[in-house]
Amino acid sequence: MPEAHELPSLADAPGTKREYETIYILRPGTSNESVADVNTRVRGIIDTMGGKVLKIDNWGKRRLAYEIAKERKGIYLYWQYLSEQAVVSEVERNLRMLDTVIRYMTVKLDTDVQAAERLSEADEDAFERAANTAADEEDLYLRGAEGEEDGEGDGEFGDDDDNDYVAEGVNVDAGGGDEVAAVSGAEAAGEGDAAAQAGEEAAGAEAAVGAEAAAGAEATGAEAAGDAEATDAEEAGDEAGDAEAAGGDSADTDEKDKA
Repeated sequence: MPEAHELPSLADAPGTKREYETIYILRPGTSNESVADVNTRVRGIIDTMGGKVLKIDNWGKRRLAYEIAKERKGIYLYWQYLSEQAVVSEVERNLRMLDTVIRYMTVKLDTDVQAAERLSEADEDAFERAANTAADEEDLYLRGAEGEEDGEGDGEFGDDDDNDYVAEGVNVDAGGGDEVAAVSGAEAAGEGDAAAQAGEEAAGAEAAVGAEAAAGAEATGAEAAGDAEATDAEEAGDEAGDAEAAGGDSADTDEKDKA
């Protein structure tokens, strides 16, 4: 006689199953072989008890929100399947007994599901992929940084001397002194060219200032000449006026004398 927890629920329609998703977290150091063993164990329970696996996925190694069982990271496994409540209880009972499992959780997604109408994505390739944990990007970065600090400039993160600059005509076999001298000479030549270019720009600026000054002087001279001509014209007009006035006075005097 089946136990009480193995009996189907009277709340479910006959011939239907419930849809669940279970996520369990393994220790970050769990090997791919151990991951495959845990997955095989869970798969065996679901298949043996009449369930149907719809999807399985390895989410890789992730940082935990808080420390669990002295671990800061964990390998996440996601399962989606159809079964009865008894299957969930048996899966969780087995997960509790495994030392590699540090946390698990099951959520009911739906009820009264017809198993024949639901397609499964959990083929053999999917189970094989779920057994392989992707490399942790944070660990790879930290390992690369440690290798760069411990190295002496050679290797993957070091200087392989493939892109070193060598001036034209330098004998590389002569030693490092010749290379330094050649590079210093090239830098000095570049500084000389820059200085020459700066001198030319300064000379051009001085010439432009001189041209502007000459143009200003010519304009000032023209204005002065115009003022002088205007003054002479005014003086000539005054003299003519005086002459006319003198002529008028002389005519008045002659008329008086005749009278």
